[in-house]
Amino acid sequence: MSNLITLTTDFGLTDGFVGAIKGVMLSINPEVRFVDISHEIAPQDIQQGAFICANSVPFFPIAAIHLCIVDPGVGSTRRALAIAVGETIFVGPDNGVLSLAIAETAARRKEQPRAFHLNNPRYWLPRVSNTFHGRDIFAPAAAHLSLGVPLEEIGTPIEEWVTLAFPPPSQRSKGTLVGQVMYIDRYGNLVTNIADTQIVSWNAQQLSVEIGGREIHGLARTYSDVPRGDFAALIGSPWKLEIAQREGNAAATLGVRVGDTVTVRAVGKKE
Repeated sequence: MSNLITLTTDFGLTDGFVGAIKGVMLSINPEVRFVDISHEIAPQDIQQGAFICANSVPFFPIAAIHLCIVDPGVGSTRRALAIAVGETIFVGPDNGVLSLAIAETAARRKEQPRAFHLNNPRYWLPRVSNTFHGRDIFAPAAAHLSLGVPLEEIGTPIEEWVTLAFPPPSQRSKGTLVGQVMYIDRYGNLVTNIADTQIVSWNAQQLSVEIGGREIHGLARTYSDVPRGDFAALIGSPWKLEIAQREGNAAATLGVRVGDTVTVRAVGKKE
């Protein structure tokens, strides 16, 4: 049982959607505590929601409930899910938005996920909107789980759920990795799928990073290691290779989008 529920959504803060789902949960469990991870996920951007959720989960207590709702298929045949990895529970639509956090949590803790289809209307609101399952299905389910209601009572066990394809970097040759941009933050920094552990043995000053038609030599330690307006390749807070423009917007300047290619080579630093 956990009284801590985190929220990651694309609801924004203008329309009152976030307040409504919190009101539902407080009506069921007045002792619940909320942490808002983000409500500014780009509308219907499942991959962004998955990245933000997965990147935040490791910093919370194990016994937490993570409610992640980015749901362009609301009202369709897609299922509503609750998936437990040990004491951690994820609640959200079966469209892949939970998949990265579940996979990383399971790998980190060496535990197998247990998944349930939230199909018991006893734990929904009495009247369910076709366009707001976040309020009418997901929020009540999360609140009842926070009171210790067993997953087996709230839903039916299932064996499979939708997962997003986050392909790992490929190694085309010794000393060359080809990855892609996974996420662009609000500063325009380009977060790639190349983990620090994949290049940690390479000489930081003998790396060449190519992206958006630009070549960056060497691995910086911080954003301020380069002059204002210059580009830097560095290991960011998600522990992945990141490309930034000091006091600028790397994504906008380079014209790079999520999914674009980044190539890292171990070569001599050019002067």
